[in-house]
Amino acid sequence: MKKLSIGKIRGLQQLANEKGIMAMCAFDHRGSLMRMLGERYSESIGYQTMVDFKLDLCRALAPHASAILLDPVYGAGQAIAAGILPRDTGLLVSLEETGYSGEAESRITNILPDWNVKKIKKMGATGAKLLLYYRPDIDVARRQLDTVQKLAGDCLVEDMPFVVEPVSYKVGKAEANPQNFARVKPRLVIETAKQITALPIDVLKSEFPSDLEYEKDKGWLLDFCHQLNEASQVPWVILSAGVNFELFYQEVEIACQAGASGFLAGRALWQEATRISSRKKRMAFLENTVIGRLQSLTELANTCGTPWYTKLEASEVNENWYRAY
Repeated sequence: MKKLSIGKIRGLQQLANEKGIMAMCAFDHRGSLMRMLGERYSESIGYQTMVDFKLDLCRALAPHASAILLDPVYGAGQAIAAGILPRDTGLLVSLEETGYSGEAESRITNILPDWNVKKIKKMGATGAKLLLYYRPDIDVARRQLDTVQKLAGDCLVEDMPFVVEPVSYKVGKAEANPQNFARVKPRLVIETAKQITALPIDVLKSEFPSDLEYEKDKGWLLDFCHQLNEASQVPWVILSAGVNFELFYQEVEIACQAGASGFLAGRALWQEATRISSRKKRMAFLENTVIGRLQSLTELANTCGTPWYTKLEASEVNENWYRAY
């Protein structure tokens, strides 16, 4: 079992619920959220529109989540200043810029300018998160791993949890066909987990290692998730990747049965809210529908999931620990 320092252990405790399950919500979307809101609003999507949407998500869902994920541009500082983040809800803050540089088939993740792990710690957040475009089978992977290694080192210095979210993408003409990409996805996700968790990260925010649109056999899906569980040296949670809620519920169930420690759900929970222009009606939808979705996912993960501490434990603390800390 992997051993961690007490700061990281404390942070992981704060990201999870009393059962050791991470029932987390993602609100750190930027470019994708602008596009979603832009389909409804005729005017350009400005700063305040983005902030208001994220604050509404926080008001409705943060009291029911073990932790929430926000970006520093539109959400993290704003939610604290507005006084709407419950004191017992963990806060993850993203490090990366929205989008990527480089070619579409050779993507580079960049850190948001003037932002770093030290500032995330300074603001009182629980942990740092990095979205990483990643293909283990192309040359740029080495550069991406170097980014993870550097940030992991920063999180070790600040003694706070580091969550990494590797996201695969299509390479080559054959993979332009969704069915062909679905065939290689299990291998990509499992190998990525193996490579990323060999570095000193603390939680893997993983894609589901298959595509339920093309693979319906639950036996195969469970096997892929068991392989993912074996490949990951740290606790892992499932991301929602914008699928609909019903599909995501199935993914969380299968993943948790195979060893996942919960979920970090974004658009699968709340994407329909982007199409509601009235703020009052939007809050009603969040309160009447989306909270119920989150609660049902949490109940499922609590029942089927594996506590995060089955893969991690605190390093020994003796009578002189504080001298060297």
